[in-house]
Amino acid sequence: MRKIAFLIVTFALIFLLPLIGSLVRWQGLPPGYGLFPSQKVIEPPGFSVSFFVFGCAVALFLSIFILFPRWFGFKKLQSISEPKKSSKTKFPIWFWISIPILILCWLTMWSQIPFLKFFEAYTFVPLWWSFICILDGMVYKRNHGFSLLSQKPRLLQLLAIVSCFSWFAFEYLNYFVVENWYYPNKDVFSNFGNVFWFSLSYTTVLPAIVEWYLLLKTFPNIKERYSKGPKIILNKPIMVTLYILGLILAVAMGYFPHQLFFVLWLALVPMLSAAMGLVGLWNPFTSIKKGDWTSIVLIAVATVFNGFFWELWNYGIEKFNNGSPTNPNYWKYSVPYLDKFHLFSEMPFLGYFGYLFFGVNCWIIWLTAAYVFKFDPNFELSSKEKTISDKISA
Repeated sequence: MRKIAFLIVTFALIFLLPLIGSLVRWQGLPPGYGLFPSQKVIEPPGFSVSFFVFGCAVALFLSIFILFPRWFGFKKLQSISEPKKSSKTKFPIWFWISIPILILCWLTMWSQIPFLKFFEAYTFVPLWWSFICILDGMVYKRNHGFSLLSQKPRLLQLLAIVSCFSWFAFEYLNYFVVENWYYPNKDVFSNFGNVFWFSLSYTTVLPAIVEWYLLLKTFPNIKERYSKGPKIILNKPIMVTLYILGLILAVAMGYFPHQLFFVLWLALVPMLSAAMGLVGLWNPFTSIKKGDWTSIVLIAVATVFNGFFWELWNYGIEKFNNGSPTNPNYWKYSVPYLDKFHLFSEMPFLGYFGYLFFGVNCWIIWLTAAYVFKFDPNFELSSKEKTISDKISA
């Protein structure tokens, strides 16, 4: 019980500490606090060469680590060929049903066809859930009939519920960095309509990331690529240091909302993962003790892949609506110092690397919910995989 209480207190501090820092910084609540969905209230600082160079250095390091793991001590394993029986499994029915739904929603979201225009505001949720079902269908085929929908439908429901509440948490933290992202079309629905519709929209985040993760794990060579790496043991003094660092960063983010805007994606990692480690709960960094980096790397990469589609569909909403989109789910960025060099989307180039950290954050929140509400968070599909509870007792 004490373990869970410590975890709950830590989670609460993530919300309280930025508020304290912000109250001191602004002598009250930050600009735009409480507006939902978030709106742009002040202009962020302009482009900074020093911030950009530092960001590029971090991005380069992460890219090299993911693309060339052997440079960092990972052992090369013998190439693994996929079993021939994989081709015998057919795509499930929900895969085929979801394709026309996705195409129709995509067309409605981007086009200016008059008779479809009325439905544009309602496309985000069916578009993303159909995409999730398509990903699940691909996992089903490649995993010989095993997927979340076929094997663990209740867990997929739990992912959706936790996803909804977790993204509300990120929206709350967004206030303390003075709205790094915002939604210009807040008046499409009423206040209640916004809460209801965005609640449905937020259910898609975790399921999509997990489906991408499971899809990546169906490729044997990718699955084994990061399984024999350097063993890093985080002892108690290190975890205490990380925990304290997380506390400090959470307060500082509220006081320095522009300079430390990136902490929004980092504070959860040292605080909650260190809290889990200190009380003996399994967390995304536990497997690294044995040199297995597979899960943490793949969840991060999976989020980048999914982020591409987030940004692609969001970009098209503006691009194909004469620069004046009316979709309530359309968002824009207000990122200080780094808002330059866009590949094609609203997201600055370096912002895509932030998805790596976001994926780990999502997994940590998922585990936190599982420990507090006592359900099995294991979304692995193979019978050979150990459950989280097995890993804890091992």
